[in-house]
Amino acid sequence: MRMDVLTLFPEMFEGVFSSSILGKAREKGIVSLNAVNFREYAGNKHGTVDDTPYGGGGGMVLKPEPIFHAVEDLLAPRAEEADKAEGGFSRAPRIILMCPQGETFTQRKAEELAGEEHLIFICGHYEGYDERIREHLVTDELSIGDYVLTGGELPAMVIIDSIARLLPGVLGNEMSAVTDSFSTGLLEYPHYTRPVEFRGWKVPDILLSGHHANVADWRRKEALRRTWRRRPDLLVTLDLTPQDEKWLKEFQEQAEEEN
Repeated sequence: MRMDVLTLFPEMFEGVFSSSILGKAREKGIVSLNAVNFREYAGNKHGTVDDTPYGGGGGMVLKPEPIFHAVEDLLAPRAEEADKAEGGFSRAPRIILMCPQGETFTQRKAEELAGEEHLIFICGHYEGYDERIREHLVTDELSIGDYVLTGGELPAMVIIDSIARLLPGVLGNEMSAVTDSFSTGLLEYPHYTRPVEFRGWKVPDILLSGHHANVADWRRKEALRRTWRRRPDLLVTLDLTPQDEKWLKEFQEQAEEEN
């Protein structure tokens, strides 16, 4: 996969793209990560990428020209290759606007985007974007939550990390991504490791039993319990088994007894 980020602060991505899991994935050639300064596409000697909004109001608005030109420059080599290749590319790139007004990013969205070949992220840093960027260039608008940051760089880093870890070969254990919170529709079950006892707190006996079926049942039950306690909204759309229903009834009865 190729991921390009349009930003006024490419230096913010240097450490993120070179460290930890992302750095290793980049070294292996699993993912190409590039930060592009779209000020280079301003088209004037002052490198102006923003201007005051028509109609008045506070703040500055990102101009359409630098963003469009930067994206078109990124796509130019791809278009040339497609012309030469028989049948061209299977999919056009997704162009993603980082915006607090956008769709809230979820694990499901990460899984969807992980199936793409090329992603381009646009990071703003002022009052907003010229609406023509939103209407005529981007394919997606994403937000990481109902709050506002100084720019789109940090949200882009979060989303890129979330997507990249789903790509084959990025994680050492491929099952890690499969059993993550939200991947199954539930929050993840509790984890334990050595020592068996620490300050009087013991690992649940069932995890030491070696009985894989019982361990799997325990993990499902505890994932369900944790989701019921912390994110009951997730259970609304979950396809529950008859056993899940019994466990939920058990949790409810226990809660009523405690109260």
